Amino acid sequence: MVFEFVFEFVFVLVFEFVFVFEFVFEFELVFELVFELVFELVFEFELVFELVFEFVFELVFVFELVLEFVLEFVLEFESNNTYLCRMLKKDISKWVDKGLMLPLMEEFYTIQGEGFHKGTAAYFIRIGGCDVGCHWCDVKESWDAETHPPTMIEHIVANAAKFSDTIVITGGEPLMWDMAPLTHALKEKKLQTHIETSGAYTLSGQWDWICLSPKKNKLPVGEIYEKADELKVIVYNKHDVIFAEEQAAQVSKNCILYLQPEWSVRDKVTPLIVDYVMQNPKWKVSLQTHKYLNIP
Repeated sequence: MVFEFVFEFVFVLVFEFVFVFEFVFEFELVFELVFELVFELVFEFELVFELVFEFVFELVFVFELVLEFVLEFVLEFESNNTYLCRMLKKDISKWVDKGLMLPLMEEFYTIQGEGFHKGTAAYFIRIGGCDVGCHWCDVKESWDAETHPPTMIEHIVANAAKFSDTIVITGGEPLMWDMAPLTHALKEKKLQTHIETSGAYTLSGQWDWICLSPKKNKLPVGEIYEKADELKVIVYNKHDVIFAEEQAAQVSKNCILYLQPEWSVRDKVTPLIVDYVMQNPKWKVSLQTHKYLNIP
C-alpha cells in the first residue's frame, strides 16, 4: 500500500511538472510572439517616424522657400510702394500748389460771431497753414499745414453747399494757397464767398466780402488794402490802436473799420476800445460774440 501511495504521489508530481513545463513552454511561445510583434511595431514605428521626419524636413524646406519668396516680395513691394508714395506725395503737392487740393483743418456750420456779418448763419472752412505767428492766436493748431489732410476742393464745396449760401474761408492764413479754384467752384454753386485774412500773401480768388485783419509781424501785401470790405484790428494793448490807425490810412474810404479786443485780455482792453470809438466814431467795436454764445 505504501508503495502504491508513493507511486501515485510521484505520478501526480510528474504530471504536474509536465503541466507546468507545458505552461512555461506555451508562455515562452506567447512571449516570443509578443516580442516579435513589439519588434515589428517598433520597426514599423521607426519607418513611420523616418517618413514623418522626412515630411517635416520637406515641409520646413518648402516653408523656407515660401518665406524667402514672401520676404523678396515684401522688399520689392516696399521699394515700389515707397516709390509710389513719393510719386503720390509729389502729385498731391502739385495739386495743393494749384489750389485743387487744400489742407483742410475743419469745416462747420455756425453763426458768424465777428465783424460786419455777426449774427449771420455761415459755413466755415478753416484751411491749415500759417506763418504769421500771432502769440495770442486761438487756433495755433492750424499753423502747421502738414498736420491737416490735403482735401479735394470738390469734396469741400459739396459739403459746404449742403448747409449755407454764405461760405467763410478762414485759417490759418488761407492766402498761403491759391484760392481761385475753390472760390470758382463755390461760385458755380451760387454761393457767397467771404474770406478772413491777414493779407500777408497775395490776394487770390473771387470774393464777395474781404475781412482784412492785419498783423504787425507780417504786414499785408499787394492790392488787398484797396479791396478790403472791412478792416478788423485785434487790440492786445494800447499800441495796437496806433497800428490800427496806420492800417486804416491805407484802405479805401468804403472799408468799415473795427477794433476788436483780444479775448484773453478783453476785460482790460474793452474799456480802452470803447473810449477810443466814442472819440473816433469812424471806428466800430467788434466782439467775438460766438465765444459769449459758446458756439464754434
